[in-house]
Amino acid sequence: MPELPEVETTRRGIVPHVIGRNIDQCRIHNPRLRYLVPADLPGCIQGQEVREVLRRGKYLLFRFDRGSMMVHLGMSGSLRLVPRDTPREKHDHIEWLMSSGVVLRYRDPRRFGLVTWIEGNPLDHPLLRLLGPEPLEPDFTHVYLHGLARARKTPVKNFVMNSRVVVGVGNIYANEALFMAGIRPLRMANRISLASYGVLVDCIKTVLASAIAQGGTTLRDFVGGDGQPGYFAQTLAVYGRGGKPCLRCRTLLKEVRLQQRTTVYCPQCQK
Repeated sequence: MPELPEVETTRRGIVPHVIGRNIDQCRIHNPRLRYLVPADLPGCIQGQEVREVLRRGKYLLFRFDRGSMMVHLGMSGSLRLVPRDTPREKHDHIEWLMSSGVVLRYRDPRRFGLVTWIEGNPLDHPLLRLLGPEPLEPDFTHVYLHGLARARKTPVKNFVMNSRVVVGVGNIYANEALFMAGIRPLRMANRISLASYGVLVDCIKTVLASAIAQGGTTLRDFVGGDGQPGYFAQTLAVYGRGGKPCLRCRTLLKEVRLQQRTTVYCPQCQK
């Protein structure tokens, strides 16, 4: 599943090609995604200029003068920029013909994604209004996280993956940040000190910023808006390395399931 770094990489990839450009045409080839794509979407956006492309959590918001288009990539979705004469492929469900001459295509083999239209403030949408802070913004602090954790009897990995606590810390990045912070993912969130949360917040920011800088993580289907894969997977310290030696101490990494998610940690380095 594309996580926050992959979505941010996609946003940055498409911004230079769509901001200030008009939507000449919107073609819906298959509306059956997680929810039906609104039939009136083409009428809402055709002829309008793209003012901004924002990200909230793992949602992309295309802002126009009269409303916003919200896109979620689901499990296998991607946005790609192609020349207008590029043949459409099987899983290209929606395309936007830009006044610049390029086509932005939404591809989603599993069709778990979302494309919808929002009138008014998009941040008031039910899918967005209860989301926690952005992890790379100043209001995501150790004081905030520690204060919220005091009433949470849940493993710290599940805690930081809760989008109402903080958005965008997906499974891969939670594993990596907890390893970097030296915190075992199974520890209860309410048993971790303020100082340790300070380390963890810094590590979450570092891991996510590094992943964005390197173009996201290539796993299964993800490619960026320019069609190029991300490269952060080459630097993963624990995720996908269960049973292999820890890169720090050479102890064999342990792999367990936590809320049906693969969880990898070093029993020596993470306490």
